[in-house]
Amino acid sequence: MTNEEIRQLEKSIEQMMEIARSFGLDFYEMRFEVCPADIIYTFGAYGMPTRFSHWSFGKAFHRMKMQYDFGLSRIYELVINSDPCYAFLLDGNSLIQNKLVSAHVLAHCDFFKQNARFAHTSRYMVESMAVSAGRIRAYEMQYGKDAVEEILDAALAIQEHIDPSYLARKRPLPEEPAEETRKRQPESPYDDLWSLDTRNQDAKKPEPQPPLYQKTPPRPEKDLVLFIMEHSKALADWQRDILAMLRDEMLYFWPQIETKIMNEGWATYWHLRIMRELDLTEQETIDFARMHAGVVLPSRTSINPYHVGLKIWEDIEKRWDNPTQEERERWGRRPGQGREKMFEVREIDSDISFLRNYLTKELVEEMDLYLYQKVGNEWKIVEKDWEKVRDQLCAARVNGGFPVLVVQDGDYLRNGELYLKHQYEGVELDVKYLEKTLPYVYRLWGRPVHLETVLENRPVLFTYDGKKSQRRFL
Repeated sequence: MTNEEIRQLEKSIEQMMEIARSFGLDFYEMRFEVCPADIIYTFGAYGMPTRFSHWSFGKAFHRMKMQYDFGLSRIYELVINSDPCYAFLLDGNSLIQNKLVSAHVLAHCDFFKQNARFAHTSRYMVESMAVSAGRIRAYEMQYGKDAVEEILDAALAIQEHIDPSYLARKRPLPEEPAEETRKRQPESPYDDLWSLDTRNQDAKKPEPQPPLYQKTPPRPEKDLVLFIMEHSKALADWQRDILAMLRDEMLYFWPQIETKIMNEGWATYWHLRIMRELDLTEQETIDFARMHAGVVLPSRTSINPYHVGLKIWEDIEKRWDNPTQEERERWGRRPGQGREKMFEVREIDSDISFLRNYLTKELVEEMDLYLYQKVGNEWKIVEKDWEKVRDQLCAARVNGGFPVLVVQDGDYLRNGELYLKHQYEGVELDVKYLEKTLPYVYRLWGRPVHLETVLENRPVLFTYDGKKSQRRFL
């Protein structure tokens, strides 16, 4: 972009902020920066402007940069959930492209600030990640780059297996009583006599003996990373510190995984309305329409979150602006509440509830959504029933789309071995991926690791003992 184009962009961004606020959007203070492609794709590969070094990020950078160089894909912008909110625009974009991207970014920032899933995320993660990267570099100087890379490889292999519930460990569940609580006696002038009888009964009972063996954890533990960090005897303090840093970073990214369709649909809905309010030239209007059409273009083989999200948001607005007679009588809906309902949904929902509650039969048919799978040597459509399509979309987003693994026993066979269990719900694990990941779990735990799952409708146990992986049907 030329200096003149940057000045025009700055002026347009000020106008777009005023327009966005007039629509009711509320976002953090914005910081825009125009960057060359190398910088944008570095940020895209690392996920943030400031993060620790790892070979997997370099691999992602070269793949993404190659696709950009060959014209196969392009990152138009990157926006960071922080306060102030940082947005990085691609220098190779035209002026109208960066105008559209800026409008898109404003809506993203509004979503970050208002959606309940982001309420507990750190708004200073850019600075926190810079500090974490510095600590990891210090560990590389002290313990060697290979040792640090080894623990990073293992930690990144299981980083998705956390418990995103922020209340999960703040308030421990009360222990179950050994016997039923006695019924309270009715209030009367003789309560003191009743209490004497109760004390005499208690005096006759022997003191309860503590169990000889207490299972660890007492209940299945979903946060595998946290459990290993707290209970592994094979980790040094600096290794636990690295696990803690990666877990904090994953907790920061988790709400974005849970709200991908909502967030992108929300940003697309508002960039369309904000751009319509700008005084664009005829050529800019054509270029904007072409770019927007490319953003929401449906895919034949996967879900385009921009397309699906936009359609659902527009349908919510239409249905609540013009409720049917039945909806007015049954639910008390009044006409003209479309925007009010949209802001309510934006605040409290995630992708699962968004799809479950607002993906209607009419939308599924309009967007021609279907389920397909490989039958023999061909891919075929196997289901077009709208409820089954909706249910499958929701199921694919449970736990961010990752399999749910729980720690069943941290002292299996009384030998300090780790027993994990897959909460099987009809989708089998990738066996090759599983067998390559178990050695990383072993590296972190230091003892044999077991994983129970289901293959071909039969329970099976995978074991890695530090030398080889085995499996046996239960």
